[in-house]
Amino acid sequence: MIRGSACAKVIVCGEHAVVYGAPAIAVPLPQVRVTVTLRPGAAGSGPTFSSPQAASDGLAATFGPWLRQVAAHVGTSADVCCAIDSAVPIASGMGSGAALATALVRALAAAAGRDADPALVAELVAVSEQALHGTPSGIDQTVIAREQPIWFRRGAAPGDAPTIEPLVIARPLTLVIGDTGERSPTRQMVTAVRQLRATAPMLVEAAFAAIGAATLQARVALQDGDQALLGRCLDACHDALATIGVSCAALDRLVCAARAAGASGAKLAGAGGGGVMIALAPAPDAAAAIAAAVRRAGAATVLVAPVAATAGATIP
Repeated sequence: MIRGSACAKVIVCGEHAVVYGAPAIAVPLPQVRVTVTLRPGAAGSGPTFSSPQAASDGLAATFGPWLRQVAAHVGTSADVCCAIDSAVPIASGMGSGAALATALVRALAAAAGRDADPALVAELVAVSEQALHGTPSGIDQTVIAREQPIWFRRGAAPGDAPTIEPLVIARPLTLVIGDTGERSPTRQMVTAVRQLRATAPMLVEAAFAAIGAATLQARVALQDGDQALLGRCLDACHDALATIGVSCAALDRLVCAARAAGASGAKLAGAGGGGVMIALAPAPDAAAAIAAAVRRAGAATVLVAPVAATAGATIP
């Protein structure tokens, strides 16, 4: 019996704009994980999947052909039974697809007796992400494969390597994550923004400029331990994302509730249209009141997630 595991993630700043070359900041959530347990399958059966969180047929259609490629790449059999247990809500903005794919790659690499090098894992997961989302930014597989906070900017042209830099977080953060319970596939939201950009380019470019500026400020705020500034950056990103239609009533309600309860800032996290929001607690002991307010505002689930300080270790 062989296992692979991977964490969830949230984007602190940069959603949607990152697809068009703006920077983004993302952090892993090591306490929220997907675990895959592999057992040998019948010869010639190919991969099979089971999970209490998702339909087996859907998992097989989504990940089966890709898993065969990964198995061939790492040098092991694709005749495996994959038992999946995930605490990452699907289509929520927390990287559920990339987390599952990362856990599968790590399990298959272990089955082949190979180290799961983060760069190789991210490369293999990228193929799955493209099939799932169409034109993803690449940030999900990058932060999840490395399990460390990153500064990310995609390559200027197709095939160009992204810029990935370690992120300095001078002071620990406490995030409150509220899940609307409403699901919205990333592909759908990315397509909607692309279409709006074609019909209302000035509106979208202004929003992207605001998001890019807030992301640059957020990096400084993290390096300086300035939580008040970081909170204002979260607010600015949410407001800019709302102008291009990727927020929704449920997300706005949770964001407003968090701000009213004392959060330093709050925003949607991920593609929007549902999924999760994040709020920055000004201190760890303020998180409970913010979480309670978000829950009262209608969140399906609420998680308090600490983010550790980091000196910005080298990206492997």
